[in-house]
Amino acid sequence: MATERLISPTETSPVEEHANWALRPKTLDEYVGQPDLIERLLIAIEAVKCRQKAAGDGQLVEQLEHVLLHGPPGLGKTTLAHVISTELGTKVHTTSGPALARGTDLVAVLTRLEPGDVLFIDEIHRLPVAVEEFIYPAMEDFRIDVCLDTGLNARTVQINCAPFTLIGATTRAGLLSSPLRSRFGITHHLKYYAEHELVHILHRSANLLNMGAQEEDKVSFSRIASRSRGTPRIANRLLRRVRDYADVRADGQLSDSVVDDALTLEGVDSLGLDDLDRAYLTAIRTIYHGGPVGLEAVAASMNEDTGTLEDVVEPYLLQIGFLARTRRGRMLTQRACDHLGFDKLPDSKLDTATNEPVF
Repeated sequence: MATERLISPTETSPVEEHANWALRPKTLDEYVGQPDLIERLLIAIEAVKCRQKAAGDGQLVEQLEHVLLHGPPGLGKTTLAHVISTELGTKVHTTSGPALARGTDLVAVLTRLEPGDVLFIDEIHRLPVAVEEFIYPAMEDFRIDVCLDTGLNARTVQINCAPFTLIGATTRAGLLSSPLRSRFGITHHLKYYAEHELVHILHRSANLLNMGAQEEDKVSFSRIASRSRGTPRIANRLLRRVRDYADVRADGQLSDSVVDDALTLEGVDSLGLDDLDRAYLTAIRTIYHGGPVGLEAVAASMNEDTGTLEDVVEPYLLQIGFLARTRRGRMLTQRACDHLGFDKLPDSKLDTATNEPVF
């Protein structure tokens, strides 16, 4: 069910992913948001280019340091890998942690690289331990140690690979082993986007979608951005829904009412909550009187999987202060009750000074 939600930050289908490629920036100048990271990358890439130019003769003097990008899904980690490759003027080779099941899988990828190429590994925290052992010498010395035979006949053969830049992406940096994490020269956590950054992204995407976006449409884009949970992938998805609605019901004209009507039809409210979010909050308020209540009990009441609620629903509700996790279980905040029009929480569950749940 999580993959079918309109406001899910993860990819919902290959078709959507193909549509997103047309909207992605190609260079660092086009990239919006993450200013600290962009500044660091600009300096690092420019330094590599300067040393390359000084050396001349087309020889690769030094490749860009390995880069680790971590943060929530949908914030542009894959896009940044392709942007970095474009800025360096090299090719990008894409794979993922689960796809590299054996050391030989990694050897096959590394031996295809040309000098200066970028190797992008998505979900790098899911690399098997055996594959990590292969990647350490490749990252440091650009060689692969392959063990042949076993026992007394065992011997190690070294295979040289071209100097390359590894870009790793993960949503769970804490699951990376310490030896692997320490081998990245540039490590950065991607943050959620501010509303004005999302408006900029939506304005650019609207022009790429031939929507004829004007300066006065930024108010409408702001209404979409406020529902996008700080995530560009969600913002672009909502924009495509609004475009479809406008083409059919409003002669292609964008306005505040068109945005509101289109997203209301999709079940997305002014804060980006959808039907599953509201059902979760409603269950806690009406069945368990606002909590505290265990996650298993709520999941059973909703006939939902606990993993779906914990990994898909709760993070955003915690982020906007609608939910509190306590030692006794989950509790609603008064802010959530006010937004959904519920009765006031009992005074016994609220702190009189802050009007928030008593833990």
